[in-house]
Amino acid sequence: MITDPPLLKIRAGFPRPSAETVRQFSGAMTGHLVDAMGGSGALDWRIKPLAGRPQAFCGVAVTCDCGPSDNLALFGGLDVVKPGDVLMAATGGYMAAAVTGDLLAGMAKNCGAAALVTDGVVRDVAGLLDVGLPVYCAGVSANSPARNGPGTVGLPVMIGGVSVSPGDIVVGDGDGAVVVPLSQVDQVLARLVRIRAAEAALEAKVKAGLRIPEFITSILSSNRVERLG
Repeated sequence: MITDPPLLKIRAGFPRPSAETVRQFSGAMTGHLVDAMGGSGALDWRIKPLAGRPQAFCGVAVTCDCGPSDNLALFGGLDVVKPGDVLMAATGGYMAAAVTGDLLAGMAKNCGAAALVTDGVVRDVAGLLDVGLPVYCAGVSANSPARNGPGTVGLPVMIGGVSVSPGDIVVGDGDGAVVVPLSQVDQVLARLVRIRAAEAALEAKVKAGLRIPEFITSILSSNRVERLG
């Protein structure tokens, strides 16, 4: 006889970066992180801070595959999340019902979550803002979800066009959210130092009156540009 499938599959013992590694990403600009990863890593542009209130965050991804109109996996994530973690709720981009409201977000904050990110929509905006947990989402809907599953916690998911694995580092600011794969953290940190230095140097030149940077003037004066008149 075929048995009913599990409502949830939960993997809590996934690899994690060290607390020191996470600390080194804290305060990093998402644009700098994207540059350090070759121009990618940002979630879909529609996933932005709730109500346009940027609340920067940095933490370890706890992935929750909720599916459409269901948030049982997100509740399951509360059993896995550790202080400083980021709950990543994948809905497949479902927009017809919220994946969370203020009460679940309040529980997440009580569990120590640093933020909640979803490719879906949320509800109870006033309550969510009162909770104070950074929430990044694709929109708002008053419709409520079910808690029936199936879902997964601690397994890879797709959110906003980016593959997210548990243990990845997630950073958010006013420009959106960026995922740094756990396997790339050392390389990204090394590149981040160089990118910050280069950005600071160019910013100083702009403030001093720079009109066109040298790396552009060299292209403009080369045979790679055809001038038509």
